[in-house]
Amino acid sequence: MISYIVKRLLQALLVLLGVMTLVFFLLHLSGDPTQLLLPLDATAAERAAFRARMGFNDPLPLQYIRFAFDVISGNLGFSYRHSAPAVKLVLERLPATFQLTGSALIAATCLAVPIGVIAAVKRGTAVDSISMALALLGQAMPVYWLGLMLILLFSVTLQMLPSGGRGGWETLILPAATLAVFSMARIARLTRSGMLDVLSQDYIRTARAAGIPTRTVVFKFGLRNAAIPLITVIGLEFGVLLGGAVITETIFSWPGVGRLAVDSIFARDYPVVQAVVLVLASIFVLINITVDVLYTYMDPRIREGGGFK
Repeated sequence: MISYIVKRLLQALLVLLGVMTLVFFLLHLSGDPTQLLLPLDATAAERAAFRARMGFNDPLPLQYIRFAFDVISGNLGFSYRHSAPAVKLVLERLPATFQLTGSALIAATCLAVPIGVIAAVKRGTAVDSISMALALLGQAMPVYWLGLMLILLFSVTLQMLPSGGRGGWETLILPAATLAVFSMARIARLTRSGMLDVLSQDYIRTARAAGIPTRTVVFKFGLRNAAIPLITVIGLEFGVLLGGAVITETIFSWPGVGRLAVDSIFARDYPVVQAVVLVLASIFVLINITVDVLYTYMDPRIREGGGFK
């Protein structure tokens, strides 16, 4: 187990190195931020001095090496726009993003798992068809379109819920629902698939033949075994929601990391964008490692080589 964890950590470092490299060079291809950061009436001499002070005149490889050493030392840069450490700005927004993604994941799981189980038990019936059709629809709907439709319905037409901002629990409903729909559809389909595989096993048929109640067979024997890969997917889905929250937070003016990233991209605030990507990538990699270790622990058939023995 120790060697497996060490191997996964080394792979995670390579992934983060690749992310850091791509983000640095791609962002710097978007243009010179001097035009946005200085007043319109700034003179050419002031612009030249600013570029020299910020290091924009240095070759990109040299800027990258300097950036890499700063990241290794824990310094993710200083925001041009906010005049504050970039990592501090990101960490201040993380609680809001975790609140949104956590609520969305809990709602998606609590609704999707029962739907998937019922669809598997009622395989081939109208209940199964309707459930999977709704799941397919949920995966097909763009997040930005769904968010706008929910605002139009519940905020503009019915005036039941606020259209944006972060405050009481009522401000969380629409963005969490928007973010949860796509994950709910995916989890429901995977739950149904896993349950169908488990319910076709010999021990399930034996349990039914022995007269054990259907509820016990489905939930104690069926869902318990189907939950092993499902837990893995749910864990990874949290990382997916962190990335998907960028659009949702922008639509609903939710003060999270995603909205900070969008605002920083438009302002060409490179350090903040790099800090956002690196922090979210680190969280996603950490979630992957945790899920892999948990999966290995829960299923004793899996060994370090990734196979079954």
